Amino acid sequence: MKSIDEYRIKIETEIQKLEFPGGKLENLYAPIRYSLSAGGKRIRPVLTLMASDAFGQAEERALKAALGLEIFHNFTLLHDDVMDKSEIRRGRPTVHKKYDENRAILSGDTMLTIASQFVSDVDNDILREVMDSFNDMAIKVYEGQQLDMDFETEEKISTEDYIEMIRCKTGALLGACGKIGALIGGVSHEDAEKMYEFGVQTGIAFQIQDDWLDTFGDAATFGKAIGSDINNGKKTYLYVSALESNTNTAEALREAFKIPAGDVRVKTITRLYEKLGIKESAVKAVNHYSSLALRALNSTSLSDDKKEIFRKFAEKLIGRKK
Repeated sequence: MKSIDEYRIKIETEIQKLEFPGGKLENLYAPIRYSLSAGGKRIRPVLTLMASDAFGQAEERALKAALGLEIFHNFTLLHDDVMDKSEIRRGRPTVHKKYDENRAILSGDTMLTIASQFVSDVDNDILREVMDSFNDMAIKVYEGQQLDMDFETEEKISTEDYIEMIRCKTGALLGACGKIGALIGGVSHEDAEKMYEFGVQTGIAFQIQDDWLDTFGDAATFGKAIGSDINNGKKTYLYVSALESNTNTAEALREAFKIPAGDVRVKTITRLYEKLGIKESAVKAVNHYSSLALRALNSTSLSDDKKEIFRKFAEKLIGRKK
């Protein structure tokens, strides 16, 4: 098997080779090129290639599916940015800001169909199971996005509610990448499901860690301003945990979020999180879901040496500083 970086370089190279129509259709496909050229960690297609390779098929067999899953991921980011009215993504204008909202929506729809075409480019004997996995995942991602939107207006959200949201919105896609890669690799249904669980639990840990980094990370290594979730009033794992932990402090937290966005709001809320021990409890949650991911991995039929790259993959994601 290759290293994680080698798989990532392979994906990046193949994305750069993708060709889309121009001419009269330039207005439709230019936003797609722009979206895919933004870079990123490419963790989802990397996991797909790793799983296929580990279970006995060269990653070339899974390449189209891996690209399709990355295109799907970028489609979700594009539409999320429209719904959230976000102006910046990965340090540059979002698609709907660079072009316009209608073009962003239509180009996103096109990306979804292209993603489906790419993922379906597998052997006929696994086509149905691969596409069922892809479609089930897509529905879960949409459900997660709806839950996330609902949270914006809901006063009381439990940590269980939040975990269910990120299980759908973040975990399901990473889980599908592990499962689809494994299916292409020729595994049993049981092993494919275990790889799905590995991806889901890793995705949950990844998102909680991301929430933690946004408040307690180092701006120099995190790659964006610390406290953006607080300033945007986003209901993160830290926020919902704090509301559950102490009734009196919960009221203080709600009052703190009425402070105008800026350093004072960030510092006030960060101190409340620290007072409640949320900084430490979030780390424990990351470790908990990481252990569930590794438990699923360890229960597969993979040899110990092949399991090691997946352990490194999870460690790279969850132990990251950016």
